[in-house]
Amino acid sequence: MQIDLTGKKILVTGGSRGIGAAIVRGLAQAGATVGLHYGESDEAALALQQTFGEKVVLLKADLSSAEATMELFEEAVRQLQGIDTLVNNAGVAIKSPIEEIPEQVWLSDWQLTQQINLMAAAILSRRFIQHCQAQQQAGRLIFVSSRAAFRGDTADYMAYAASKGGMVALSRSIARAFGKQNIVSFVLAPGFIQTDMAQDFIDAYGADYVIRDLALNSLTQPDDIAPWAVLLASGKADHATGCTIDINAGSYVH
Repeated sequence: MQIDLTGKKILVTGGSRGIGAAIVRGLAQAGATVGLHYGESDEAALALQQTFGEKVVLLKADLSSAEATMELFEEAVRQLQGIDTLVNNAGVAIKSPIEEIPEQVWLSDWQLTQQINLMAAAILSRRFIQHCQAQQQAGRLIFVSSRAAFRGDTADYMAYAASKGGMVALSRSIARAFGKQNIVSFVLAPGFIQTDMAQDFIDAYGADYVIRDLALNSLTQPDDIAPWAVLLASGKADHATGCTIDINAGSYVH
């Protein structure tokens, strides 16, 4: 099946590295114009833009700020001249033990995790829905959640699991509430992915701990996630609205 996204305008948060970068590459290769949001990785973002030229527009913003998140959406609409699809991918995973750190640090970790992983996605989704309504256009949302939303995570990463569970509920609510307006919503739920963000977990628990949890013999790569985002952005899977697609090497099956 050939997928042509020519003419599509897509905003991807956290698009400079890892899963986000793979999704940006996949969308741009399929012909879409992509608004690549990033926080700090200037060199990685610029490298992707140089690879795809005018197909990738750079948008820097701090998603820990609600105001900056709102401004990001408005800037994306301005530079892309509209948005057809929103990919809520940006996220952080902060190791935050219950007993080994002061309570104020633990609370700060939770607040930052929820703000970036869940609240920023909610703010952008609200703005996107309003944009689609104002333009009387169809819209597609893709949430990059995690298997942790369903099976939980370790005690150190409960904030991460909670935020990803919230993303699933948000996506399903949007799918149910706005389907009649041709706004659809999906969840991609990766398992453990070989990314820079995952390296902290590997360093803490060891690669063997991760791999023995899988049904397959190797870690999932970011490029294993990207084709699903391309498919969902194409409109060829709209009747799967509300669904979750598990991509976790058989480590969690439900």
